[in-house]
Amino acid sequence: MNDFPGIPAPPARDGAPLRVGLIGYGLAGSVFHAPLIAAVEGLVLDTVSTRSPERQAQARAEHPGVRTVAGPEEVLARAGDLDLIVLATPNKTHVALASAALEAGLPVVVDKPLAATAAEADRLASLAADRGLLLSVFQNRRWDNDFRTVRKLLDEGAFGEVRRFESRFERWRPRPKGGWRESGDPAEIGGLLYDLGSHLVDQALTLFGPVASVYAESDVRRLGAEADDDTFFALTHTSGVRSHLWVSAAAAQLGPRFRVLGSAAGYVKYGLDPQEAALRAGARPGAEGAAWGAEPESAWGRLGAGESPQTGGGTPVPTLPGAYPAYYAAVARALREGGRPPVTAAEAAAALRVLEAAKRSAAEDRTVRIEIPDA
Repeated sequence: MNDFPGIPAPPARDGAPLRVGLIGYGLAGSVFHAPLIAAVEGLVLDTVSTRSPERQAQARAEHPGVRTVAGPEEVLARAGDLDLIVLATPNKTHVALASAALEAGLPVVVDKPLAATAAEADRLASLAADRGLLLSVFQNRRWDNDFRTVRKLLDEGAFGEVRRFESRFERWRPRPKGGWRESGDPAEIGGLLYDLGSHLVDQALTLFGPVASVYAESDVRRLGAEADDDTFFALTHTSGVRSHLWVSAAAAQLGPRFRVLGSAAGYVKYGLDPQEAALRAGARPGAEGAAWGAEPESAWGRLGAGESPQTGGGTPVPTLPGAYPAYYAAVARALREGGRPPVTAAEAAAALRVLEAAKRSAAEDRTVRIEIPDA
């Protein structure tokens, strides 16, 4: 379906920055969204909503001049004074809050996952299209340094014909942290499949296109855990590429972040993009003297055929810098000029169809085929 018909937003007032209302100031809001919004020319963080007085004080300290309010309803009541709403709230609130923002006439960015089901995502996409409003999903991992590098190598034909794509988000966290992200209540939309798995599926679809079938194995490994914390799923793309994806909080030894195998060469890359760690540590894009998203040569992946990267085989490939601010720069451009946002609701719905199939596959111990809807 066409989730955003390219209807341009009204011109900004005399070139003034677009005013952003951010709902939620937990990990996602304070570490990812607020710093990236503040770093992008043409956007200004106008209002932050959080019911926590401590987080309100934190927001004012970190972003002097920002208005803080206690709840989403106070943000939406000021719809006429804002140009964009960003939702960095628990997963179970995304559909209701996105619907309310669109009904109020505001473009919306929603942290992933957009919804629990593809059907809900499609309904939100239709609402946004009917209103002529931007609806986008924050899939920042498309701007990871390693993913950008894989995409560049793919575009250059460095692999020949890609046959297998392996991607992992593995951690060693033997004790559950608790909270809604690890809740076993289906209403919370918790667990790693919908959390880190949302990123892995989005990346695989971005690189290799639609998926025809899914096989998955999903487990709850850690003592006291309620939601899936160790999941493997295999995607067969209509292009013929097979993607093998892992998400785990119980991996005592971490595998490569990426392993791409083609008819001419393969690429292996270890380690994680440095941007999340930098943001958590308080670093900010555009800071004086900072090379944002860059990593040392020792962390580069290797490209080759028949050699072992672990023993120095293959050719080191310089990793492109990570570029999370590019997401919000593209959102600002879409709002000012019209056209598609950097990640569409239709793309989010496609990823949710894969996640739903993986959940069903693991529960029923079988391969699940996916019907690809007409464009």
